[in-house]
Amino acid sequence: MEAESLGAVAAVVSASGIAGRRLREVVARLVEGPATLEDLVRDFAVPRRTAEALLRAAGTDLDRDAGRFSLREPVRQAYRECFSLSALEHRPRVTGMAELIAGAPAADRELDHVSATADTAQRRAEWLATTYDLAGARLVCIGDHDLTSLAVRRACPDVAITVVDVDERLLAYIDAQRAGIACLHADLRFGLPPAVAGSADLIFTDPPYTPEGVQLFLGRGAQALRDRDNGRLVMAYGFSPLTPALGLKVQRAVLDLDLVIEAMLPAFNRYHGAQAVGSASDLYVCRPTPHAWQILDRRLDRLAGAANIYTHGSQSLEGAARTGPARILGGGPLHAEEVTVDLSADPGPWLARVLLALNAPSVRLLVPNNHPDLRDEPAQVALRSLVAAKYDLRLRRSHPGPREATVEAVRRSGGPAAAEWLLTHAHGKLGNVLREALLRADPSLSRVEAQARADAAIGPDHLDARLLDLPRHAIARLLAL
Repeated sequence: MEAESLGAVAAVVSASGIAGRRLREVVARLVEGPATLEDLVRDFAVPRRTAEALLRAAGTDLDRDAGRFSLREPVRQAYRECFSLSALEHRPRVTGMAELIAGAPAADRELDHVSATADTAQRRAEWLATTYDLAGARLVCIGDHDLTSLAVRRACPDVAITVVDVDERLLAYIDAQRAGIACLHADLRFGLPPAVAGSADLIFTDPPYTPEGVQLFLGRGAQALRDRDNGRLVMAYGFSPLTPALGLKVQRAVLDLDLVIEAMLPAFNRYHGAQAVGSASDLYVCRPTPHAWQILDRRLDRLAGAANIYTHGSQSLEGAARTGPARILGGGPLHAEEVTVDLSADPGPWLARVLLALNAPSVRLLVPNNHPDLRDEPAQVALRSLVAAKYDLRLRRSHPGPREATVEAVRRSGGPAAAEWLLTHAHGKLGNVLREALLRADPSLSRVEAQARADAAIGPDHLDARLLDLPRHAIARLLAL
């Protein structure tokens, strides 16, 4: 009966998903020696019904003596190995975050960046690793200026990690650490990268501290969950004790998504700056309720394309209410002969992404005159190089007015076949698109050979991603193949 009971216990633990660590701790207690049902419920904070289900599953592998339970000696080693019980005794200690944080790109106030301390990044990782079953799970960081992803990688090498962020500098920095973390670009106002949707067991986010920002980041995080029953969303959020009404608005925004606040750890996070909130924030643990999945998309539709979700700068709640290119960046390919797009509210990343997303023969884009891709010659050269296999660009500064610039793009042909195919199929799954691009560049390749080269160039975490969702440095790397 040992194998049958072992499998039944494993099924009970697996059914708890990312939260199964407590049940593994119950199993460890039964290996250690006798315990009553009341002991197991109280000591490990598991519902009585769940503890009873685990005991029933163990069946004849249990010794039962006057209401006390323990695993029989002949099966204990099998349970230790099956549930990696020795790993429960290991308390991860994360070090080296101070150097990583010191080398990271400077905070961008327009994106509400305030750097967490190295101790906070380490403490987050250690808490996550000792609270959840991370081994074999996927963590998605919705924004990661504090480098929580790198800290978690050090605490738990077996967890798969994806970072989704709008900051190209940050994505390049994380990728340069060669920590095996998948980095994807997204402006969450226009949606989540399709490859991330339904992929995560655990979400971590430190969002903009506005009701709209919190709801958007948590909502996209919920869309990223694959385990709708057991998935958790962990969020850093703080408000000043002098402004409890703001805290109430944010908490209502959380509840408006039908997320339950399962736990809150006060002043868990500390920051360099953010003195208005005491340089600290709380750590919230949220969990979707069944009704969340019925209303989630409708709630997020209200925020789709909204430019104003931050607390500082032109994208703040006090800024002019303008929408971005939601139809282009949030949907599929747009088919038209000539396209004109108003990107006058572009904070930086929209211009390049729109040029990637469109395939129209003629494109005219209105952008701010001080746009990061136009403000100096190196930036202009980088933009032209990015789309050179698809578009010839004419950059008209101070046109049609002193605060505006116009980017005119005209389709070209005759460039590198592989690069042109990639750029004109930016919405497709990258593994398939790159395979076809390689075949067009080298007809002597077999499909199997081309797929093998594509897989090696992209890596397993990006095969289902779109070119549109890759960081710019990764796009440039692929175009150079």
